[in-house]
Amino acid sequence: MSIKLDSKIPSGPVGSKWTRYRQEMKLVNPANKRKFTVIVVGTGLAGASAAATLGELGYNVKAFCFQDSPRRAHSIAAQGGINAAKNYRNDGDSVYRLFYDTIKGGDFRAREANVHRLAEVSVSIIDQCVAQGVPFAREYGGLLDNRSFGGAQVSRTFYARGQTGQQLLIGAYQALSRQIHDGSVTMYPRTEMLDVVLVDGHAKGIITRDLVTGKIEVHTANAVVLATGGYGNVFYLSTNAKGCNVTATWRAHKKGALFANPCYTQIHPTCIPVSGDHQSKLTLMSESLRNDGRVWVPKKVEDLGKSPSTIPDADRDYYLERKYPSYGNLAPRDIASRAAKQVCDEGRGVGPGGRGVYLDFSDSIKRLGEDKIRERYGNLFDMYERITGENAYRQPMRIYPAIHYTMGGLWVDYELMSNVPGLFVIGEANFSDHGANRLGASALMQGLADGYFVLPQTIGGYFASSKGGAPSADHPEFKKALEEIQAKTRKLLSIKGKRTVTEFHRELGKLMWDNVGMARTDVSLKHALRRIPEIRNEFWENVNVLGSADELNPALEYAGRVADFLEFAELLAYDALQREESCGGHFREEYQTEDGEALRQDEKYAYVAAWEFKGVDQFPELHKESLVYEEVHMTQRSYK
Repeated sequence: MSIKLDSKIPSGPVGSKWTRYRQEMKLVNPANKRKFTVIVVGTGLAGASAAATLGELGYNVKAFCFQDSPRRAHSIAAQGGINAAKNYRNDGDSVYRLFYDTIKGGDFRAREANVHRLAEVSVSIIDQCVAQGVPFAREYGGLLDNRSFGGAQVSRTFYARGQTGQQLLIGAYQALSRQIHDGSVTMYPRTEMLDVVLVDGHAKGIITRDLVTGKIEVHTANAVVLATGGYGNVFYLSTNAKGCNVTATWRAHKKGALFANPCYTQIHPTCIPVSGDHQSKLTLMSESLRNDGRVWVPKKVEDLGKSPSTIPDADRDYYLERKYPSYGNLAPRDIASRAAKQVCDEGRGVGPGGRGVYLDFSDSIKRLGEDKIRERYGNLFDMYERITGENAYRQPMRIYPAIHYTMGGLWVDYELMSNVPGLFVIGEANFSDHGANRLGASALMQGLADGYFVLPQTIGGYFASSKGGAPSADHPEFKKALEEIQAKTRKLLSIKGKRTVTEFHRELGKLMWDNVGMARTDVSLKHALRRIPEIRNEFWENVNVLGSADELNPALEYAGRVADFLEFAELLAYDALQREESCGGHFREEYQTEDGEALRQDEKYAYVAAWEFKGVDQFPELHKESLVYEEVHMTQRSYK
């Protein structure tokens, strides 16, 4: 299929593009909406809000999740908050300031029109969630409270202690449950998407596996929406839930959907450090903790063995406050992460292996009292103590950066549709809103913006202009996809090798973290690109997947996901190799300023890298969408 990148960005000033789009878009009348079926894959914040809203509009919705309930989606793990330009603090916030902070935070590698729309829509999200009963924190007088987050000098983050993602997901789940009860949404839990099916070039359905019975099934529709999250688990150890994977987006990519900016992976600066080879995931400590916690390491190596309380203030290096006085401990995630790595590489890291820095609340407890800190972050402190055995009210937390969010994803236009007609991609699964680095508390904002307010409007334009209906389940394309899935399943089960899937995943993850992780070089990336195909080839010759296809078989599910990671990892590394600059979460050591900051090359790389699949052992083809800024000017980021 010939690829033409058309972002469909409306004309006019950036501040009026979304209004103009809604005024001019084609509509589907309520009676006709009942004629269309939409498949939504994934029921986290983006998927649940989209399915609920589409059902309420009158569409027939089929919603799929591999958990036993939408309430178990990984969105519940988001802790710190959700951004919105409400300016409740009267501290100078505005839609424009949120827009600019997001563009700047993404190191000028995001699409301007999408980001401004996100900032506009943010205001409505809070009203929607309050109406659903989301228990946001409130001030003494009853007004919604705000706190500050990294990359901003205003307080615009709404929160519910350290459980914001969970509370927002419960709100979306309530809306979804209402539509399930009303019959407009049919829910398919414990069901995994294995492939997307194209008919005449349009996405018209999916192939799924019932994770309880093993049954492979066909589902047809007029359009498919992917809301399946990010690919952080390609690194094995990440803050993502173990089930998070790249399978849905990767298999859509293999069917023709372009994968954009896969090298943009986010390192979160405040995670509990790795404690040993037994770990299968890492635990996030909310960025909101940097509001009241001060980050430091000892100035002198000889103080590393001492209790932190015995090290005087003069002998502590509050390195974020020293290097970035304007933002201090609230420097953006990519900058705070690299700064932590730098002091640890200098030999001043604390804890086992020297891979940790202190996050100290002693000053805030003295100033505000322990009860106030407990009120703001109590559940996070409890979680930290359960995992480490340490009381963070009495001694500093130990934190270290870890893989967290992924800014890359399937390429989408302004309407959130991929280059494959009828295939829409929302939330973390698409590339569109964060550029090379996501600011904290913006993931929840984007997921709900896409699901509640953007997709339900833009998908109508596709239906109003598309002539094709939903095909029957016995269409040749569905039969072909079904046979391919069954053949791959038989192959995985027939190998009977000597290594487990986990061994391959762990080996791949270590390779990726060491060579394509927080810092990348030409040498490390080429090493990864040599090793990934070797690991992949051994996987298909020596993996051992137990059980059978027609039963409950988590080992088979995991094997399919790791097989996809082994293909996707090569694209991620290849994208990082060709982008010879540093920007946001993509840090090439060869491209940095004299003081160690990311050095962009706007004249060469101010574009979205959208990759076309050419085959597992073939080089992908690069398509470029130029990033044109009408409202802002690209400048060297500074948080000093």
